[in-house]
Amino acid sequence: MKVILLQDVKGQGKKGQLINVSDGYARNFLFPRKLASEATADALNTKRLQDEAAARRVEQEKQAAQALKKQLENIRVEIKAKAGSGGRLFGSVTTKEISEELMKQHHIDIPKARLQLDEPIKSFGTFEVRARLYTEISGTVRVAVTEE
Repeated sequence: MKVILLQDVKGQGKKGQLINVSDGYARNFLFPRKLASEATADALNTKRLQDEAAARRVEQEKQAAQALKKQLENIRVEIKAKAGSGGRLFGSVTTKEISEELMKQHHIDIPKARLQLDEPIKSFGTFEVRARLYTEISGTVRVAVTEE
């Protein structure tokens, strides 16, 4: 019997997968526990439509990430910080500060968790911070740290 899994089932497959199982296993185990539904023509059509919608959504997110990557190429974020002797900052510039300034200055919302600093920013200058925009798509945010 062909069934569509409604949840991950160990040893059988992942949620949304169409699998072939014995009739008894489906009737006595999968259906009562609401782990699967019978693969009727209506259920298969619904699954196909959901898969197409998910693929369309993923494509739109990829395109939005590509557009944001292009937009980030022309942007520079200015961060003002206090420093002591020798140009060393009191503390360091964090991804949270970069994210907040990016929102204030350019109205671009990139969560701090998606920004990656190779090493802490503890001095004045211009730095490049990598931003993970989508799976396999990352951009670069230029950060200029100046004296307050």
